[in-house]
Amino acid sequence: MIQIRFQPLQIYGMALVALLGAIPFAQADTGIHVVMNQARILKLARPADTVVVGDPAIADAVVKDARTVVLTGKGFGITNIVILDAEGGAIVDDEVMVSRSVANTTRVYRRSNVQTLSCTPYCETAQKTDAEKESDRTIGTSE
Repeated sequence: MIQIRFQPLQIYGMALVALLGAIPFAQADTGIHVVMNQARILKLARPADTVVVGDPAIADAVVKDARTVVLTGKGFGITNIVILDAEGGAIVDDEVMVSRSVANTTRVYRRSNVQTLSCTPYCETAQKTDAEKESDRTIGTSE
């Protein structure tokens, strides 16, 4: 007869490993991230027949060729993109998140007013798109 003796610390460690293995962790599906006013190329595994964007005010998709779609961030927010092949099978069915670029920019807050400066290399007032102006109006700021 073989006896196996575990130290108390080993037992707790093994119990923790067993417990963590039993808990399903939610995996963060980040989807497709696009920066406002920038484009992202989506290379497809097979030729596309239909491209649908949930909210065209947030993102726009242009088909370059059967296996290349260019996705452009138009407004802030989250939408989705569905790309189907000729048989109706999904090639892409993903969430699209469009956010503001923070590279080389500085935001100055004066009470409820927000000013965005583009600092490349000197800080100057950044051009605001209609979506940015609408976002500022929605949160109660001015240009």
